[in-house]
Amino acid sequence: MAETPNSQVTEINISQEMRSSFLDYAMSVIVSRALPDVRDGLKPVHRRILYAMNDLGMTADKAYKKSARIVGEVIGKYHPHGDSAVYDTMVRMAQDFSYRYMLVDGHGNFGSVDGDAAAAMRYTEARMSKISMELLRDINKDTIDYKDNYDGSEKEPAVLPARFPNLLVNGTSGIAVGMATNIPPHQLGEVIDGIVALSHNPDLNILELMEYIPGPDFPTAGMIMGRSGIRRAYETGKGSIVIRAKVDIEQKASGKETIIVTELPYQVNKAKLIEKIAELVRDKKIEGITDLRDESDRKGMRIVMEVRKDTNSSVLLNNLYKHTAMQTSFGINVLALVDGQPKVLNLKECLYYYLEHQKVIIRRRTEFELRKAEARAHILEGLRIALDHIDEIIALIRGSQTTDIARQGLMDNFSLSEKQAQAILDMRLQRLTGLEREKIEEEYQNLLTLIAELKAILADEEKILEIIREELLEIKQRFNDERRTEIMDAGVEGIMDEDLIPREQVVVTLTHNGYVKRLPASTYRSQKRGGRGIQGMGTNEDDFVEHLLTTSTHDTILFFTNKGKVYRLKGYQIPEYSRTAKGIPLINLLEVEKGEWVNTMIRVEEFTADSYLFFATKSGIVKRTLLADYANIRTNGLRALNLREDDELISVRLTDGKQQIVMGTKDGMLIRFAEEDVREMGRVSTGVKGIRLSPDDAVVGMELLHENDYVLIVTENGYGKRTPESEYRIQTRGGKGLKTCNVTEKNGPLVAVKTVTGEEDLMLITLGGVLIRMDVNDISITGRNTQGVKLIRLDDNETVATVTKIAKEEEEEETQEDSTEEESASIE
Repeated sequence: MAETPNSQVTEINISQEMRSSFLDYAMSVIVSRALPDVRDGLKPVHRRILYAMNDLGMTADKAYKKSARIVGEVIGKYHPHGDSAVYDTMVRMAQDFSYRYMLVDGHGNFGSVDGDAAAAMRYTEARMSKISMELLRDINKDTIDYKDNYDGSEKEPAVLPARFPNLLVNGTSGIAVGMATNIPPHQLGEVIDGIVALSHNPDLNILELMEYIPGPDFPTAGMIMGRSGIRRAYETGKGSIVIRAKVDIEQKASGKETIIVTELPYQVNKAKLIEKIAELVRDKKIEGITDLRDESDRKGMRIVMEVRKDTNSSVLLNNLYKHTAMQTSFGINVLALVDGQPKVLNLKECLYYYLEHQKVIIRRRTEFELRKAEARAHILEGLRIALDHIDEIIALIRGSQTTDIARQGLMDNFSLSEKQAQAILDMRLQRLTGLEREKIEEEYQNLLTLIAELKAILADEEKILEIIREELLEIKQRFNDERRTEIMDAGVEGIMDEDLIPREQVVVTLTHNGYVKRLPASTYRSQKRGGRGIQGMGTNEDDFVEHLLTTSTHDTILFFTNKGKVYRLKGYQIPEYSRTAKGIPLINLLEVEKGEWVNTMIRVEEFTADSYLFFATKSGIVKRTLLADYANIRTNGLRALNLREDDELISVRLTDGKQQIVMGTKDGMLIRFAEEDVREMGRVSTGVKGIRLSPDDAVVGMELLHENDYVLIVTENGYGKRTPESEYRIQTRGGKGLKTCNVTEKNGPLVAVKTVTGEEDLMLITLGGVLIRMDVNDISITGRNTQGVKLIRLDDNETVATVTKIAKEEEEEETQEDSTEEESASIE
């Protein structure tokens, strides 16, 4: 390009110029559009809408006004963007399924949870909600700073006073350039309680604050599964929580079940959800739903799914959670502007910055009121002087040619300020009456008291904090409601925070039909051999307790199934129920397949490199594999071993690789061999023969045997015995074994083979769910080839279902109430 003598050409680096320009644009989007201010929790567009409505007098006590009028005011004075953007924002502020506490009171069609759009702005009306007026309270008392609008013709607030913590209470979401925010809503009373607690003790940590603010609270309710995601978000500002729909399962007289959905996860479109479920049923990806309808009305949400009679509703529900928006994840990212800069905030920082903002608001309001009171007191001081010298003042005024001369004369003769002199000149003659003089004096004395109080507030931060607490608690009293979203302790896919769970010994029970629960280990007391037992589990007529395990809430429980798969849960992830409750279906916690059931539960404290799992199958096959191979188990389980056709996994034990193994069969045969006889194998291998079985015989138990142990057997009809381990010689793996029990019609086939030392208690559970706990030492010691002695008196058609041993040191002191209750069930 040719240069003229007067031209000015500046050379620039294009990449640097683009970088600089883009950063300017990015910061403009971040600060002026997409991110909320930590102090009032509002983006500029929300702030401008509320300020414009307040400026127009569209408060909660006034009549509704056309939405188009509000939008026009906002875009004309404050928000230089499209009218649809402003209206869409205002619509969300008026939706009870979008905002936990609505900031706009809408009149007309403002959309629905089905995704229906709001009516055009010319049809709808709006005004401020009562709670949104608290965001602007005291705005005219010099509590906040103002800034120029986009063209410098108007002033708009840089932040609102925000007399309640809106950032957490209503949450927000927004996408800026290179960053995004997604803050969930919370329950008003809980957040206020957290701020009040922090104002009393600034050293509170996140866990202590979570006692007041347990987690988000969504307007559409639903259930949050687990607390670990909440805690992670509260501690770091980032986390993810799983939200589920609230579901009830109703049973009809015909036996058919109906799934009723009454609450949905936040931001889920109900119409699209129903459409998705219908599509899955049509494509046969989900089977068992015979009818699907939406019965929602103004009283609440109700999605009805009729379930086929032969379908397990719990399994169906798990599939719905997996394939539809009945279960969603909410990614929390608490990003807000702090002093104009984006910052990721933890829970304490959110509360701290709000508290600091309120200190500024109260201090500035107090200073405003102090200035106003001092100005009025100054005027009253002048009026008092005038009333004390009224005759001289009247004479001075009458003798003055002009107002200016009179004003100057008052200032010179009575040492008054210009404002005081003007106030005297403006005073009406009626103020000269005795009653009016008393009112002036009373007002002046009251102002002196007020001035002293205001100065005391400004001099003491604790007084400022006390005012903040009082005003927050007053807002809580006026606007607080019940928490809507339920927080479930047992989470999804291990969602839980172990630090929040006390470490305690528990008993985990699992029924034949797959109901699991945990109870405190002290629930049962020891009884003498032959006792009737106590009711240990409430079951259906065709159900009974099959497995019982003593563990810790923090231990891992491995669940091995008949099909050779393994699943895992932590002790605390199993819900706690009363002794007589049947528990929760295990398929609600594990993705167990159809025709698959758990037959072994193993307690694991750590997945160490020198530990093994020893497997035994119904047909006598055994396998030894490193425990560490099972450390990473997916939600849908892991293949534990490869089973041959028609075989089943019946027992698994945790070993160190150097144990003695005993295997017993229902026909009363038992083999003892060294674990080293079975070589270490991979996770998916099949194994080798452990015992050779007779036709129609099957393995009923496999245990580890130590020196001086006893082999304990229990038969179907309640007989049992202990036999010293010395009576069983070590044999080679794969043999037929030795006879351990003389099986007759009287005692019945074996149901359990255990190894005991005499330091254990034994729990026997019958088909009807009756449980008896006895000291192993109360069981007779007899030889190998005997039938045993009676351990439990059984009713007709009652048989022993399962047997579990429990260490004595895990017993705890029972309460007097338990003792009295259980004594009635002991030996007659």
